[in-house]
Amino acid sequence: MIRLIGGEVRKLFTTKLWLWMMLGAIAITALFMSFTIALDGSEGNPQPLLSTPEGQRNLFGVAAASGVFVLILGIIAITGEFRHQTVTPTFLATPHRGRVVIAKLVTYALAGIGYGVVVVAFAIALALPWLAAKDVDISLFGNGIPGSMAGTVAGVAVYAVLGVGVGALVRNQIAAIVGSLVYLFVIEAFASTLPTVRDYYKYFPGGANSALTGAVQPGTTLLEPWQGGLLLVAYGVAFAFAGTWLAVRRDVS
Repeated sequence: MIRLIGGEVRKLFTTKLWLWMMLGAIAITALFMSFTIALDGSEGNPQPLLSTPEGQRNLFGVAAASGVFVLILGIIAITGEFRHQTVTPTFLATPHRGRVVIAKLVTYALAGIGYGVVVVAFAIALALPWLAAKDVDISLFGNGIPGSMAGTVAGVAVYAVLGVGVGALVRNQIAAIVGSLVYLFVIEAFASTLPTVRDYYKYFPGGANSALTGAVQPGTTLLEPWQGGLLLVAYGVAFAFAGTWLAVRRDVS
């Protein structure tokens, strides 16, 4: 297994895709944090003020949005094998296909942790001077902020696992990526705002991820952070198991 994980790590860093996804993760973190800080206290903004503990948790929690890039990275990790026909020699070299998928899951979960740490560090570097310029007092060791940052790292790692699972379930790379983006940015967006389904949003992966960071969403009730964490992990395990099960039984050319 160590050899397989080492091979997956080498594959990860063979191309610059990991770097582009990292830059994308940083960019979306910068975008969401900039909007959050710039619109703080503006008329019609329902979000809690950044001078409050809830507002500060929300601010650092938006970094969890970077998980979408790690999700894509995980999808490409396995769909790329089918797209470039490298999956056949991979499975021939390691007849136990489940071990190959598990090695990918472990590798990309660890990569997700690394991505999470980087975006949290960037969030701190961006937020502290900007908040200081707005005369907003903040402590990185209080108001639930450490839990919010830890939740962000954990959430990004789970999204990497989800990506590998989705990629194993849906071989077509474009379909897997587009389908995931539509789900995240369209279906979940509607679910969080439509009155008829808003009460159930907390059980969606995005709702669980928000809960894990300790975020507060006006008009929407979220789970407790530990509940959101368990639910998100359950989603990750379910997709990982389903993807591994299908990869073991599916024919490859």
